[in-house]
Amino acid sequence: MAYLPNLIFFFLLTAAIGLFARNFKRISRNIKLGKEVDRSDRPKLRLKTMLRVAFGQSKMVSRPVAGVLHLLVYVGFILINIELLEIIVDGLTGAHRIFAPLLGSSLYNFLIASFEVLALLVLVAVILFWTRRNVMKIQRFWKPEMKGWPKKDAVLILYFEVVLMVLFLSMNATDSLLQQANIESYTKAGSFPISQYLLPLFADFSVETLLLLERSFWWAHIVGILIFLNYLYYSKHLHILLAFPNTYYANLEEKGKFEVNRHIKKEVQLMLNPEAVSEDSGETPPEKFGTTDVFDLNWVQLMNAYSCTECGRCSSVCPANVTGKKLSPRAIMMKTRDRLEEVGKNLNANKGHFIADEKQLLHDYISPEELWACTSCNACVEACPIAIDPLSIIMDMRQYLTLEESAAPAALNTMMSNIENNGAPWPFSNQDRLQWANDV
Repeated sequence: MAYLPNLIFFFLLTAAIGLFARNFKRISRNIKLGKEVDRSDRPKLRLKTMLRVAFGQSKMVSRPVAGVLHLLVYVGFILINIELLEIIVDGLTGAHRIFAPLLGSSLYNFLIASFEVLALLVLVAVILFWTRRNVMKIQRFWKPEMKGWPKKDAVLILYFEVVLMVLFLSMNATDSLLQQANIESYTKAGSFPISQYLLPLFADFSVETLLLLERSFWWAHIVGILIFLNYLYYSKHLHILLAFPNTYYANLEEKGKFEVNRHIKKEVQLMLNPEAVSEDSGETPPEKFGTTDVFDLNWVQLMNAYSCTECGRCSSVCPANVTGKKLSPRAIMMKTRDRLEEVGKNLNANKGHFIADEKQLLHDYISPEELWACTSCNACVEACPIAIDPLSIIMDMRQYLTLEESAAPAALNTMMSNIENNGAPWPFSNQDRLQWANDV
């Protein structure tokens, strides 16, 4: 019976990690539904970009208030997980503060004190985040796409953080009282600069009650973290994990440079100079040009959809969105993720085979009105703190509307006709271009 708590903890930990692995495997499968794209070039630059943007938070601090608050939560999340590692080892072995003798009292005390200070800073940052979202009501958090689950998710995760930090500090406070009571199984280790202020809340309890409270806080804290780990699958906070590969595989080309479709290029070359181009290249033409569904996007674009933090920085700098048009780059990514999740559920229900559901990303999720509102200015790409590229999805869908449905706006069709007939976007023939000079 002495080992029963350790066995319970082992099975709980195994189940949580197993569930997380299963869900992450599903996400990986969904991302791999996308078409292949080569992002293996310039590995040193890619690594540098990942370290600077994802690890170094360089684009977050472009907005100092949100950037600094996010940095506090981010650093706290990373460093406090060292304490989590000790909790896991303690839970599996039945030890208490097992790292204390290994690290030495000075270093261990410094680490525990640092974790407590960080926990307090995380609490402050989370409260300020909640205030900005719900009291100050910053506009980008109250756009139409943020209604329903996205709004609840954003607030729920803040409550989660508060509960975890309070449990951590309460666990330390009751632990320190048990150490002072010379309880044999509680190693005297750690420095508690923050949780010491919670001691008056527990000072009058008996040793038996303190033992019950400390174990309750310990279990609630670790169970809460395991729940949080698996909650990531359903939350925008999946970016905690995906931000790193997302920035590594980001498009490194200059902003505004679009890939030339080689099939269209070949047709143009055949028209201009048939002798210079081999008509039979052995390459099969695509079934269609452009994108209508998530299967037509590449895997990096699908990873972008899962990585979206829903922060709204992209939409807040989008000239179309700012002027009241329907387009929201954030909504483009959220709708792409929603469609991808729906496809994933279809695969789950049909043992890995997709059964046509008469839906597609274009029209059913994203409307042509949204796509044609885009000015292709790249402001959304530049603003994203983890290098997501909504513009690439927009342009791929516009290509389909133009080449497959001939559904471009009238003004654009007129311009393209002028280019075809006159070699310029204006309705003047080549012979008439210099007539304006006659009057000078």
